[in-house]
Amino acid sequence: MKHALLSASGSARWLACPPSAKLEEQFPDAQSEYAAEGTFAHELAELLLSRAVANTTKPSVYKTKLLALQKHEFYSQEMQDYIQQYVDQVSEIFMAAKVRCCDTVALLEQRLDYSNWVPDGFGTGDVVIIADNTVEIIDLKYGKGVPVSAENNSQMRLYGLGAYAAYSILYDIQTVRMTIIQPRLDNISTEELSVDKLLAWATDYVAPKAKLAASGKGEFVAGDHCRFCKAKATCRARVKANLELAKHEFRKPPLLDVPEIAEILTQAEQLQKWASDIQAYALEQAEKHGVKFPGYKLVEGRSNRKYADEAAVATKLSAEGYTEDQIFQKKLLGITAMEKLLGKKEFGLQLGDLVIKPPGKPTLVPESDGRPELNSAEAAKADFG
Repeated sequence: MKHALLSASGSARWLACPPSAKLEEQFPDAQSEYAAEGTFAHELAELLLSRAVANTTKPSVYKTKLLALQKHEFYSQEMQDYIQQYVDQVSEIFMAAKVRCCDTVALLEQRLDYSNWVPDGFGTGDVVIIADNTVEIIDLKYGKGVPVSAENNSQMRLYGLGAYAAYSILYDIQTVRMTIIQPRLDNISTEELSVDKLLAWATDYVAPKAKLAASGKGEFVAGDHCRFCKAKATCRARVKANLELAKHEFRKPPLLDVPEIAEILTQAEQLQKWASDIQAYALEQAEKHGVKFPGYKLVEGRSNRKYADEAAVATKLSAEGYTEDQIFQKKLLGITAMEKLLGKKEFGLQLGDLVIKPPGKPTLVPESDGRPELNSAEAAKADFG
């Protein structure tokens, strides 16, 4: 699959740090197992939507394709349940649009070209729904790491620009809606913008940044957007930024006031991420490419003993007179494994009232985190004082 240099999915990065797009060209493309799983989930979603919404696949062809996908290594009943949840949500959005406009159109996996504002810029919209004067782009996020918001989301806005550019010739589009659905987190987020506001954002903010990025110009800027950058481990600008953070004069905690501690917490998080990226990069270079780092050597890590053949161990001990109760431990499947065995829907029907979710261990996070704030013990005492 061809990817644009200034891709929509990488836009948060090249908008914040324009020269990073050209810098990344020096590094080979590598797809993680999670990304490969996500790609397969999109294939499954497209097939299910082709019958449920777009009605573009004949029943016989649909069945054949579904059976083929079900043999894939990434397929599971759990995945199909989550994708079906996504399909149901898309179907609801589509039917609601049809109520407003009987000529509503739903398109799947559309190439969306936003090169009017970004040189050679294009991406793929999972679902595009056009209803009268509104176009809506829906994007599936199969990951379950963190909730993704559609608000101020540059990827979704670029998709919106591409949809407007493609269909405004045929439709009087006045509003662009952009929706992200994360079925594994039960997260749905939508941003709605007038065409005027979206075009102003593209012209005033995106186009100048894209011009710099396409030519490799502009200032290198380190930040949260470095997370998925191919150059994150060896980028000199990131090194400089993190070394500046590390220069903070860490005095003993009793001498720090609250604002200073808050500042250190923020800096420590960035430093930890940077250090982890450096360690991972150095290990890969040493293990796979034979790079020698002064003062370090590649050694075999610690490991735990394990049976070479569990069946042979059981057979031998049984012959010696040991019972199954002595040599085996029986344990109920964990919730994730059990849900995978039964399927999400059946799991909920059979065991939903037998599953509890204890409170999580308190943890400090930035205020931008979407979770509700806990009351501290001292605050609770004050409330009941």
